[in-house]
Amino acid sequence: MNNKKMGLTTKIFIGLILGLIAGLILNKMGPSYMRDHILVGGVFTLVGKVFLNAIKMMVVPLVFISLVNGAASISDIKKLGRVGSKTIGFYLVTTAIAISIAIGLALVVRPGIGLDMSSLVKSEPTIKESKVLVDVIVDMVPKNPVAAMADGKMLQIIVFAILMGTGLAALGEKLQPVKDAFDKLNDLMMKMVEIVMLLAPFGVFCLIAKTFAGLGFEAMVPLAKYMFCVLFALLLHAGFTYTGLLVALTKLNPLTFFKKFWPAMGVAFSTASSSSTLPVTLETVEEKLGVDKSIASFTIPLGATINMDGTAIMQGVATIFIAQLYGIDLTMGNILTVILTATLASVGTAGVPGVGLIMLSMVLQAVGLPVEGIAMIIGIDRILDMCRTAINITGDAMCTVIIAKSEGEFNEDIYNAQVEEKAIV
Repeated sequence: MNNKKMGLTTKIFIGLILGLIAGLILNKMGPSYMRDHILVGGVFTLVGKVFLNAIKMMVVPLVFISLVNGAASISDIKKLGRVGSKTIGFYLVTTAIAISIAIGLALVVRPGIGLDMSSLVKSEPTIKESKVLVDVIVDMVPKNPVAAMADGKMLQIIVFAILMGTGLAALGEKLQPVKDAFDKLNDLMMKMVEIVMLLAPFGVFCLIAKTFAGLGFEAMVPLAKYMFCVLFALLLHAGFTYTGLLVALTKLNPLTFFKKFWPAMGVAFSTASSSSTLPVTLETVEEKLGVDKSIASFTIPLGATINMDGTAIMQGVATIFIAQLYGIDLTMGNILTVILTATLASVGTAGVPGVGLIMLSMVLQAVGLPVEGIAMIIGIDRILDMCRTAINITGDAMCTVIIAKSEGEFNEDIYNAQVEEKAIV
């Protein structure tokens, strides 16, 4: 499976590079019937739009089914009680902090400024009208959930899905067949995502070629600034948010944590999948960081389901980046909507490669930004996906250590002794 994924990644990179080269060549050729009507306006537009529509097609069913599963999996909160509420609170707060850091950094760096992509879409991009906070909260509760799904009202879909998942968790064994059905539907959605992503190399080639044919080499600088923003935000979140919380709440040495957790981060980086890294994360947290199994077995799988700080950072930077590309000014209400949507969406972001982009399209739709902007970042997203997955599982492990310490289910001797053993070796 990993070979297949890496093979697809290689194809996406090749599509990105070839699309970049083709676009720059076409840009230098100047206007012609072949360039403007056959290639850019014909083949590139056709394949690119089909790929984007395929991504849009997956958003509503994927969000709904994934969120129902994520909320239903919190049934263990009854057994663990206080531990569950602490864990969920920690995950949601750090996710909100993560996306706030990302948006703040993007507003300072302004990666999309200097490149105007509004001419590449037929309709004038417009931001959704800002609402007061009370109206936003009221509008989150759907009068008709079916209509909300048909209209793509993402916040309403998220609320309804979480409510349904919570109901399934509360009813337990009585509705086990329904839970099993959603599990199977989730597997089906993951397979459909894989199928859609098979179009990615061709979609990336056509979208990038079309973009650079119209914009030329000047599009490279904003893309590099976007990558810098995401990577720097990930570094800030790990270095300050996670480290600060660990020191403040446990008084433990954060260098010890990172030294022993580094191998698990390496696995996450190579697979770009929180779910695939789950066994390694569990083993590292229990055997090297001194967390009792009763805590780790709950917090780590739950984190792989609902804690996606790295993905939230990408969504925050990408939203500001795309808004700037199209010359759209986001109001404070729009930014708060992005923070809220991305935080809630992290609950349903599956721990597999490629899903983050589909969730990004949901965040863009929530504030009315053009989904076409994803074309600029999809080619380099695999690199960022690998980096943000490493941050995702680091947050899971950091939370687990903090919760275990607060509950007295933590062996500090193991936490410190293994570093000494490694130093001797």
